[in-house]
Amino acid sequence: MAWLLVAALALILLAGWCTSAETALLRLSRAGAKELGRSATPAATPLQAVLAEVPRYLSVLLLVKVAGEISATVLTTAVLVHFLGLHWRTFVIAAVVMIVASYLITGAVPRSIGRHYAVRVASSAATVLRPVVVALGPIPGFLLATGSALTPGSLHDGSAGSESEEDLRGLVDLLEQRQIIEPDERAMIHSVFELGDTIVREVMVPRTDMVFVERGKTLRQALSLALRSGFSRIPVIGENLDDVVGIVYLKDLVTRSYEHREGESVETVQTIMRPATFAPESKPVDDLLREMQAKRVHLVIVIDEYGGTAGLVTIEDILEEIVGEITDEYDRERPPVEWLDEDHQQARVIARLPVEELAELFGVTIEAEDVETVGGLLAQRLGRVPIAGSVATVAGLRLTAESLAGRRNRIGTVTVERVGQAEAAKPDSTSQPQGGGQAPHRNGNGKRENAQPAPGHGGKAAADSRPAASSAPGAPDDGLDSAR
Repeated sequence: MAWLLVAALALILLAGWCTSAETALLRLSRAGAKELGRSATPAATPLQAVLAEVPRYLSVLLLVKVAGEISATVLTTAVLVHFLGLHWRTFVIAAVVMIVASYLITGAVPRSIGRHYAVRVASSAATVLRPVVVALGPIPGFLLATGSALTPGSLHDGSAGSESEEDLRGLVDLLEQRQIIEPDERAMIHSVFELGDTIVREVMVPRTDMVFVERGKTLRQALSLALRSGFSRIPVIGENLDDVVGIVYLKDLVTRSYEHREGESVETVQTIMRPATFAPESKPVDDLLREMQAKRVHLVIVIDEYGGTAGLVTIEDILEEIVGEITDEYDRERPPVEWLDEDHQQARVIARLPVEELAELFGVTIEAEDVETVGGLLAQRLGRVPIAGSVATVAGLRLTAESLAGRRNRIGTVTVERVGQAEAAKPDSTSQPQGGGQAPHRNGNGKRENAQPAPGHGGKAAADSRPAASSAPGAPDDGLDSAR
């Protein structure tokens, strides 16, 4: 009976090889086969021939796989009946053994091998399958026709499985390995796939970093704000920051001021502003991009679940998710992380750095609810608006507010230092210099209410998400903007 067990094992391994070959063939494309054809490997020509008519070869693999599994089950049952007798327990044991073997040997393991080593497996399978299919004559064609008649479209288009996102990602990785595309191109294609899983809230410019102009301001004041901030599109607000009534464009400001110089100091912004476009913060980014292209809009105001202004998003913000950071001659962004020592124990980070990235940098776990940035984490631990010199200890890290920036004196950078074990074992400590800022006001929904902007402008907004030039301390006062 030993030879029956050996035969059963050989048949189940054969079925597993068929599964691996099927997965590899579906994963490859004709482009990959053509690239292999340019090389001198002997397997290139058989693989090209197999990929040219994949359904024909897949039908043979399916037949061999089914035959191998069933035959192995029969042989295993016969061996168990010989040793255990004709009893119901014998058939239960045989079923359990074959289920486990089929799952591992003909299911999970070979599929994983076929995905990770697609070229090798497909090349070896093509070398074996091509002469076998030729020897079988009309049988593969009959199998394909039968499958197509019973389930139209299932085997007729054997490449349908490769159209899934996972297979396309695998194909991109394969093309990079074959040096058909560059690593940057591969990363860009993967970013396109991920764009559909990204929501507007993840790419928007937050409300606290927006620049606003009140609708009652004159064209001269608005033009001064645009020139100092470097933004060409600025939201116009009415009663408060949640009341966005339109968007003013730098081109409209310049044109109107040039054509009607006498009204530059009299005419208000609301006379030339354009309608604002709004989008919920939970909207998928790819859907928003298509809408912005159709409406020819470059800036959209993002609305939160309470109907308030959550931020804004531009086409550039969305494109940066695909191609990476976009900068121009006027961008002077500081690096998000600057290490202050060689041992990576102390760093200076921007206040907008995500908490998750901070935790990864120092290899710690930070439990923070309702905050996403380092500045927000520091404010949460302090229980008030942080000022320069404010200190808090979180997860063994000492956070120190280092600098202030902008009209609202928000912290711009935070020094992060890993503290000793003795100090890290203490409860999270906080301290604030005398005369610290007031606690942020919260509305009825429990959300923080931003301070009303001084007449003229607020935080940040524009078509390019650059830091406002007017936010730097000591910005020149030209006397044209009453906000100063």
